[in-house]
Amino acid sequence: MQIAADSVVSIDYTLKSDEGSIIDQSQPGQPMDYLHGHQNIIPGLENALLGKSVGESVDVRVEPAEGYGEFNPDLEQVVPLERFQGVENLEVGMQFQASTEQGPVSVRIKQVEGEDVTVDGNHPLAGQHLNFSVTIQAVREATEEEKTHGHIHASGAEGGCCGGSDEQSGGCGCN
Repeated sequence: MQIAADSVVSIDYTLKSDEGSIIDQSQPGQPMDYLHGHQNIIPGLENALLGKSVGESVDVRVEPAEGYGEFNPDLEQVVPLERFQGVENLEVGMQFQASTEQGPVSVRIKQVEGEDVTVDGNHPLAGQHLNFSVTIQAVREATEEEKTHGHIHASGAEGGCCGGSDEQSGGCGCN
């Protein structure tokens, strides 16, 4: 079976920076599973996997626009240290939820200087090329429930799907 919309796909992958450093990778014997065509992975990788079959390997370089987006300097902001009440030691790299007019946004501390804290709302990989090495481990047709929910459902001993359970209605508790 080839990867197409509504396929459940299992992949082993390694993600590297342009410098060759490993950013992320699947663990041996624990491939990453996703529902193809439902925006469960970044668009550039999803497009590169379309039409591939079990056993195939793919090396793909994903442009920032097809990954985590271009770096947006407007998402960096200097805020007063006093906004972090209750946090004793602020450190670069710490993440927080900030309330904005558009709703909650995840921000990372980029710099702490005196009474000023620079926060960044960009994804940590925004603006970067992403270099994937992928091997397709399994491909199957998604169930109707998976297609409706837009994500895969776990099976096996856990008895749940996506970590939820709704025994009264016989559903899985997924939204």
